[in-house]
Amino acid sequence: MGQEINPQTNGFHHHLNGGGPPLPAADLPELLVLRPGLLYKVFEQEFLAKFNVLKAFESPLPLDKFLLAHAQSARAILCEAIVTRITADLLLQLPALELVVADGTGVNHIDLAACRRRGIAVANTGDVFSEDTADYGVGLLIAVLRRLSRADAFVRRGSWPVLGEFPLGLKLRGKRVGIVGLGNIGTKLAKRLEAFGCKVSYNSRTKKQSARYDFHPTVVDLALHSDILIICCSLTEKTRHLINDDVLNALGMSGILVNIGRGPIVDEKTLVSYLVEGKIAGAAMDVYENEPNVPSKLFGLDNVVLSPHRGAFTEEAFGDALKIVMGNLDAFFSNSPLLTPVSTNE
Repeated sequence: MGQEINPQTNGFHHHLNGGGPPLPAADLPELLVLRPGLLYKVFEQEFLAKFNVLKAFESPLPLDKFLLAHAQSARAILCEAIVTRITADLLLQLPALELVVADGTGVNHIDLAACRRRGIAVANTGDVFSEDTADYGVGLLIAVLRRLSRADAFVRRGSWPVLGEFPLGLKLRGKRVGIVGLGNIGTKLAKRLEAFGCKVSYNSRTKKQSARYDFHPTVVDLALHSDILIICCSLTEKTRHLINDDVLNALGMSGILVNIGRGPIVDEKTLVSYLVEGKIAGAAMDVYENEPNVPSKLFGLDNVVLSPHRGAFTEEAFGDALKIVMGNLDAFFSNSPLLTPVSTNE
């Protein structure tokens, strides 16, 4: 199987090589898909070749009627994280369900407690997107410090010969960078920033004994001691609006905020106010509170870099993610251990 960039198909196009005639759908294991995420859209033919895909998103029936008519025997569901929510009410409509497979790392859209009560296993894509997300975080940070988006527009619209010198940016080396959430992505990001000569510190649920970086027990304290704050933690009820007025005030007028975690971790209304009023120096965001809707007040700000939730998405990572998702499904249907199980006890 090979694949190439095609901007007309979500950035990807893939080819299937060889293979015999597909089995009839009725002879394949059932896989329920409520809404297709990008992973499914890119690799739909691979899923159709191995599973009888129950496409709720193509049915004219309301979801509850579709599930009652077509998904009562479905044992596995593939879910994406942007709009699909695996709630306790949804699980009640799926009496045979035994596995929820997320097409990404985050599982904040899955009611883990409800899965635990039902004995439903949960799997994600593990660490497959962490390297690319960490790279993207550094890219966003450099972009906002050096004004890359503004510089690109300055050249493209012909302003360079007319206006002359472009405004100075800020260097990365020597900056104090506070990382919120020193998990897989946060740790990889910290190593990259060390190479740039940054002083890294962090806040996490607990102090990491293996980490050599300074630990701050609160995000406010971390912000007070940082020039740049980068959000890498997971979205939970405890981290929702974790970045609030107190944190942004502590970050201060010369501070930069970068979010490669989840949008609702930041109180977006407050952040927009701080940016518009110049109460922090800038921000770079790949995620937002109500995606794909982005506050229009951000569009006219030169000190903001905006990205459409693509930090983890590379061709290589998507290929690896497909292998993991397929591996988890194959393991489940063959009664083998899952490759990347998620604990439902948290």
